[in-house]
Amino acid sequence: MFSPMKTYHQLVDFASKYKNIVVALGMFDGLHIGHQKIIRTAAEQANRIHGTTFVFSFTNHPRAIVDSLGAPRRISSEQVSRRILRNLGVDVLVEIPFTPAFADTSPEEFIHLLYRYFSPQYVVVGENYTFGRKGVGTPQLLRGIGRRYTIETIVCASVLYDNVPISSTRIRTYIEQGDITHVNELLGYPFTMIGTVIHGQARGRLLGFPTANIALFEFYEILPNGVYAVTVLYHNHIYSAVANIGNNPTFGSCDRRMEVHIMDFDGDLYGKKILVSFHKRIRSERRFDSVDELISQIKSDKECAERALQETFHLQEKISMVI
Repeated sequence: MFSPMKTYHQLVDFASKYKNIVVALGMFDGLHIGHQKIIRTAAEQANRIHGTTFVFSFTNHPRAIVDSLGAPRRISSEQVSRRILRNLGVDVLVEIPFTPAFADTSPEEFIHLLYRYFSPQYVVVGENYTFGRKGVGTPQLLRGIGRRYTIETIVCASVLYDNVPISSTRIRTYIEQGDITHVNELLGYPFTMIGTVIHGQARGRLLGFPTANIALFEFYEILPNGVYAVTVLYHNHIYSAVANIGNNPTFGSCDRRMEVHIMDFDGDLYGKKILVSFHKRIRSERRFDSVDELISQIKSDKECAERALQETFHLQEKISMVI
């Protein structure tokens, strides 16, 4: 059983509250396996010195401030990210707003800020980590200046996939393509969304396949319209399910949403939060000429989803990262 992870949205005197602090630094959007390596390294080092594992990051993407094109959409929701951080052994998450004033901080000022508020024994970063005004700070600079404050720097090598470093940008490309297999391989866990079940038009129930409807938000990365084999976590139980993302073209357009048919479940989910993990893309969304044709296809989709989930190796182990 994991201890609750504490969260702060402002800088305070952490050094007086926690002992032997080890800080993982970065913008951990998506928490892919490269990010996990950095955070696990910090947690292992904190355990060795009987200390406290911190993650220091930002509530908004720095590109929202420094890039005229704005920030990319987030890969994981705040709720999913916090579950993963907890499961990686993080004791304290510090997320502050990235502001124009913070963007103007020099590398030296940033390192002094680390010393002032955290007084860490170690900081852990990836080899491509940058910091300070215009991102001119490097891990080598952090190591050199940090030693003046008795801060040791651990630099983690990038994790490669097909001989190319894993990155959030690369994962976003796979998400846009609907390539859930590669998305999940680079994340190290199933691409997951948490949503509150809303009222739909009850068409699924009338067709014999009741669905839980979840609204989609454009500030998060969303898979392309289509049908997917998924699992649903509700009340600590994992259910096999099939999900459709789209606009219901057979019945005329509607707001883009996710509809999830949960197998072997009979209950009222309205207003409840469920966690939906994606495992395989079954097909693209399409319009059907008749209701009977649609029902036949839904039956086929359900069978495909059941087979896909049975074939998923160590499914429980993979889902455990976000439970």
